[in-house]
Amino acid sequence: MTEYDSLGGQGAAAIEKLAAAREKILGQLSRVIVGQQQVIEQLLISLLSRGHCLLEGVPGLAKTLMISTLSRALNLSFSRIQFTPDLMPADITGTEIIEENRSTGSREYRFLPGPLFANVVLADEINRTPPKTQAALLESMQERQVTVGRVRHKLADPFFVLATQNPIEQEGTYPLPEAQQDRFMFKVFVRYPTFEEEYQVAERTTAVWDDRVEPVLSAEDILEVQQLVRSVPVAPHVIRYALALVRQTRVREPGVPDFVEEQLSWGAGPRAVQCLILGAKARCLWHGRSHVSVDDIRELAKPVLRHRLVLSFTAESEGVTTDDVIQQILDATPTREDELSRDERFQTIFAS
Repeated sequence: MTEYDSLGGQGAAAIEKLAAAREKILGQLSRVIVGQQQVIEQLLISLLSRGHCLLEGVPGLAKTLMISTLSRALNLSFSRIQFTPDLMPADITGTEIIEENRSTGSREYRFLPGPLFANVVLADEINRTPPKTQAALLESMQERQVTVGRVRHKLADPFFVLATQNPIEQEGTYPLPEAQQDRFMFKVFVRYPTFEEEYQVAERTTAVWDDRVEPVLSAEDILEVQQLVRSVPVAPHVIRYALALVRQTRVREPGVPDFVEEQLSWGAGPRAVQCLILGAKARCLWHGRSHVSVDDIRELAKPVLRHRLVLSFTAESEGVTTDDVIQQILDATPTREDELSRDERFQTIFAS
């Protein structure tokens, strides 16, 4: 019995196809994007899991270029929305206009689709627009449709929202409410490049530069992999480990560590567990495996949880970040099945 038998013959072929495409995708992206390998992997994992991503980083780190290049490498339609304080919901969802039929003379309503009708949608500086327009994204992200008037309009499939935030300038911004942040599968930090990476950026972008990208996968291929992700089996211990991480973030619940009680005022909900497991499934496929390990869960714990935790006043005043709390939870959670099941604190958590 091979590693892929649990997914059947078609699953094995899809994994092999994805493994072959992986190097090609990274190769195409490297023609334009220097470094940021972890960010790219998390974006692709989110896409293959039918999730959405929130990217945070200072200006000039090529967030927009990275997303548009990714859509070209995957042969997906791309749309960019620059969020501003005067942007209205109809500006992104679309609107109905009255159009005269010249042959009959009658007037009819016709829907003009907005920029949301694309496979990859970049919501640039999403915290620059008022809550009313931010909320217009909620239906599209969750239901993959928009409602204009009394008519529901289906969006493209696959559909992937990538929103960016600037963490520096907060004047005149509208921070995303926790409920809307929870709709994003990952929150990804885009860091400064290393010296060598920045050297390559400076060398490339100040000379004649060939930024052509060849498509590697099609929309149909991505839909096939998205379906395959749901079919990947997960061992009960891995599910229990994911639950252990998430349930330890819930303040005033049985078995929660003391440092969580002190540093958090609110924890993650059930959607965090779903995102952890789905992301781990996509990650194992991305790395050519058909089984999910605890390491897959650990690798995705920070991007899944960091925007779902609310720090206490004490933690904020001491400079503690949500990543610091997540790391403490990871350190305090046994990875071995026997150790996790025998631990009295986790027995309390699993019994609650």
